[in-house]
Amino acid sequence: MSSARNLTKFLVLCLVWGLTWIAVKVGVTTVPPMVLAATRFMAAGLILLGFAAAKGAIVVPQGRDMVRLLIASLLMITLCYGPLFWGMKFVASGTAAVLEMSLTPLALLAFGIAMGEERWSWTRLGALALGVIGLAVLFTPETTASNTSSPTMFGLAAVAWAAISSAWGSVLARTLVSNYGSKFLSGSTTLIGGSVLLAASLMVEPGAASALATTWNWQAIAGWLFLVIFGSLIGYSIYMQLLRDIGPARAGSFAFVSPAIAVAVGALLASEPITLQSVSGMVLMLVAAGGCLFTDQIINLLSPRKVKGQIAPR
Repeated sequence: MSSARNLTKFLVLCLVWGLTWIAVKVGVTTVPPMVLAATRFMAAGLILLGFAAAKGAIVVPQGRDMVRLLIASLLMITLCYGPLFWGMKFVASGTAAVLEMSLTPLALLAFGIAMGEERWSWTRLGALALGVIGLAVLFTPETTASNTSSPTMFGLAAVAWAAISSAWGSVLARTLVSNYGSKFLSGSTTLIGGSVLLAASLMVEPGAASALATTWNWQAIAGWLFLVIFGSLIGYSIYMQLLRDIGPARAGSFAFVSPAIAVAVGALLASEPITLQSVSGMVLMLVAAGGCLFTDQIINLLSPRKVKGQIAPR
């Protein structure tokens, strides 16, 4: 698949997932967070599986592939969003954002290398480190302004685990996407993971049952629809395709672009302030994302003889 097409998909993913922050913020004002996430994933999963069935693209995994699918679904959805929402009760939002988004691409690279899906390079690690610095610069004001002077270790551990869990599941899912198609994998993982997340919400989240039995206000419905259509049907499907076509580390560099888009949109639509510090952080993250995406080209420019004859990444 052409690099131009993959780059277009990557930019669409960054835009869509950058805008989902606003939809989540609107939705959780009146709907319990885990209920919002679980119902969003379940609805998207059913629609995606319907598309796959209409095209005759459903081949039910057997044996080890089925086990792999179940584990990937739990890691990417249930064991990511459940701990993330719980942990953010005890951790300042800025701290949680820096921790979760910084760890996501790093964990994707680590799991990718460990499972033979990625190649090690100092160039790629340097780009990821630059992105982490950019995230820290962008979110430092929000973090320091928080009243949470000593967030609990359990909350921090839960947020960190959310990033690790999502990355682990993403790398596990890459082979399945190649074998069963992005629509089936996107639909099955979101439906399975969302269903288990909803069950967990009903057991531990206050107000979950009543939220399912009452009519939501139009703002919550609008936010939920945006998350289903753009965040999941479009964004999640593209993410699965990028996992297959460019690898976990480069696909995961969306974590350096989407926050910049979210900040820019917040400034345009909600008159949120943009400072020189936030602009500096966004520039660093965008440069880092470019470094992750074009790692091989950078290596070729820096040391063409060393990479001559190497097999290009899948």
